[in-house]
Amino acid sequence: MANVIKLRKGLDINLQGRAKEEMLTLKPEGEVGLVPEGFTGVVPKVVVKEGDVVKAGEALFVNKQFPEVKFASPVSGRVTAVVRGERRKVLCVKVDRDAEQQYVDFGKKDVKGMDGNAVKEALLEAGLFGFINQLPYAVSTNPATEPKAIFVSALRDMPLAADFEFELKGNETDFQTGLTALSKMAKTYLGIGARQSVSALTNAQDVEVTVFDGKCPAGNVGVQVNHLSPVNKGEVVWTVDPSAVIFIGRLFNTGRVDLRRIVAVAGSEVDNPAYAEVLVGEKIGALLSGQLKGDKKVRIINGNVLTGKVATTEDFVGAHTSEITVIPEGDDANELLGWIMPRFGQFSVNRSYLSWLQGSKEYKLDARVKGGERHMIMSGEYDKVLPMDIYGEYLIKAIIAGDIDKMEQLGIYEVSPEDFALAEFVDSSKLELQRIVRDGLDLLRKENA
Repeated sequence: MANVIKLRKGLDINLQGRAKEEMLTLKPEGEVGLVPEGFTGVVPKVVVKEGDVVKAGEALFVNKQFPEVKFASPVSGRVTAVVRGERRKVLCVKVDRDAEQQYVDFGKKDVKGMDGNAVKEALLEAGLFGFINQLPYAVSTNPATEPKAIFVSALRDMPLAADFEFELKGNETDFQTGLTALSKMAKTYLGIGARQSVSALTNAQDVEVTVFDGKCPAGNVGVQVNHLSPVNKGEVVWTVDPSAVIFIGRLFNTGRVDLRRIVAVAGSEVDNPAYAEVLVGEKIGALLSGQLKGDKKVRIINGNVLTGKVATTEDFVGAHTSEITVIPEGDDANELLGWIMPRFGQFSVNRSYLSWLQGSKEYKLDARVKGGERHMIMSGEYDKVLPMDIYGEYLIKAIIAGDIDKMEQLGIYEVSPEDFALAEFVDSSKLELQRIVRDGLDLLRKENA
């Protein structure tokens, strides 16, 4: 029987526009763009040029610091552009897909008969190793690290998050193969939710299954690491998105790099919230064509409402994106008498509005911050939504002060920016906590390089 860990801290935000368990019909065409920014910590070096013809699975760029870590093209076709920004930073590599797809054949492999080094070499050759992240620093890992454990969280509990059980349908064999492959490299933990019941999760082989019973952010892999195998200075754990586990399984079962995934198209401004099968790098406009309500100004988010990035229809689905979310921008909102009104339609963490009397009401929230940044208030707000054995407020203060010793003592090695997403939502000081944590992690990584 799986070990059960109950979490008492956290916060569930019930938003309008959750994706229904049905599939949208899309007609993928045109360009696909692989965006290096989706692989945090990677310094890209482009290995193709405009006009080159590539197959699905051929490298588009590599990690300049670790050239053996390649990043594979999701499609076959002609490279149409290498888009660069300031100081020639690589923003995107675009490929115009072929009508008939061609794949690099890496050969089917029986992962059960392979050792950890053979699995690692296969992932490096196929350009999938870069999908593996690590703690500390919450960045794409490198082959030189020796993880004490590998963590996969199949529980997605952020607001409007995609249901992984729905994505798993039809991919059970590949998911298990991916788990087995990971287990060859290090002890692997699979975290699931108390309400998840599919056999591919509850009876997964070659891994240690743990049930996390609690509110968001119980599904955050950092929270799960904190409760099962905390990271101390000098230690490394790898973390893998469950969709990437499927990618890894497909590689060994088919011999191909197949980056298809199920993405939720969700949010209160989506006409028909549902799921769509897309490639990593698919243009967001293809998912939202005919889906937006009315003429309101909206915010398109490449990812989750709490952790995603602002996007446009010309941007591309990120490497770790499991949902595309659309909410009102809110800059045209005019509220009569403002906060004096009962505000039955507004969400409040501390019951400032009477909406809490309406039970499980779904809220239509917009992108307004509703206040400006101010001095940090030591009120214990973070601790109420941060189910980790750390002092969140003191850690944030240490990062702002640039006190590396304090950061290490307060547990920065086992956190990632997404772990502070809810704390940022409830923060009455309106601080950009995820950016602050990212800056702190980057500082430490630079100091320890």
